[in-house]
Amino acid sequence: MQQTFLEELIIAGDEIAVKDYLLSNLSAINELTSHGVSPLMLSCYFKKPEITTILIELLDEITLFEASAAGKFDVVAHEIFKKPEKINDYSDDGFTALGLAAYFGREEVARYLVLKGADVNLSSKNGYHVFPLHSAVAGNHLNISRMLIENGAIVNVAQMSGVTPLHSAAQNGSVEIIILLLEKGAKVDIRMEGGKLPSDLAKEKGFEDIAEILSF
Repeated sequence: MQQTFLEELIIAGDEIAVKDYLLSNLSAINELTSHGVSPLMLSCYFKKPEITTILIELLDEITLFEASAAGKFDVVAHEIFKKPEKINDYSDDGFTALGLAAYFGREEVARYLVLKGADVNLSSKNGYHVFPLHSAVAGNHLNISRMLIENGAIVNVAQMSGVTPLHSAAQNGSVEIIILLLEKGAKVDIRMEGGKLPSDLAKEKGFEDIAEILSF
């Protein structure tokens, strides 16, 4: 699928152009992008918060998944109140609302979803097998990572290619999250596909001190 004009503007981060374009082409706001997600979700993935705000203002309504990614707590709470059975549903690109909130660092939303029964050990349904804890660690969100673990998230769970949360934290140089994971039982000797340990990934990224801590 070819990129839409709106998609190009979002990726470029051109706030004024996005608003001007949508004022005369509002229907484009509901068209799927070439990434298979809505323009609003695309703005979240490309970390364009100003454009996210513009899109939300122009939309009549947003989905549970869009609200979770954008941190719109009131919308999330309303959607779950209306249809509590939808809390573990999947977005078009295969993530749960909790997974999205965890990745984008929406702590208030993530805590609410867990409180309402979101499964902290439900992986994505898109071939990547990403769990909420993977998402929180990948986004370097310490408080969400801790909250998920305290609510039963499996610390040594592996996503695609055998990557554990500790692999991701080591690669990112996330010292506080590494300490949290180790305190909660993360294993330093798990090898991902290809044989690399968390310490190997840290060393590749130049985090020598972390690599040494994770060596066994």
